[in-house]
Amino acid sequence: MKKVVVISTSMRHGSNSHALAQRFAEGATAAGHAVKVISLKGKDIRFCIGCLSCQKTGACVFNDDVPAIMESVLNADVVCWATPVYYYEMSGQMKTLIDRMNAMYPKDYHFRDVYLLTTAAEDEVFIPKRIENGLQGWVDCFEKSCLKAHLFCGGVGAPNDINGNAKLQEAYELGKNI
Repeated sequence: MKKVVVISTSMRHGSNSHALAQRFAEGATAAGHAVKVISLKGKDIRFCIGCLSCQKTGACVFNDDVPAIMESVLNADVVCWATPVYYYEMSGQMKTLIDRMNAMYPKDYHFRDVYLLTTAAEDEVFIPKRIENGLQGWVDCFEKSCLKAHLFCGGVGAPNDINGNAKLQEAYELGKNI
């Protein structure tokens, strides 16, 4: 049994990327893994101010929702990020959280496998690679981890556009086979 943390970064009701996250989580649960889905909707996540205090103390100077999220990530075996695509890149909420988890860098971590689930209104072939490049910088900071898979679903712009899409089953199978 693996500990799986799924971080859903969309703020929108009827989010297509959150639907992928839910299906991934359902697949991982069906396979017997312990799954925790963390939605950033409603979370208090402040911007990093670049003070680097976290590199000395192992903790951020801000007391918001990030430390609890960070602990879940540190103790997970598998981390799955789900994000809508904004201007051919991860959501700002996801990037803000990644920046704030700078305090993780000097700490011990358990996760080895990182997954990425993304949705976009556009469906061009170059989109998945651009998003992967954004996340790869974070993954590279944790040398024992790797980006195992990226599931991209293009052509879903409006809320709930993903309903009935075959990518939902792919997300389930991806979670089931971690």
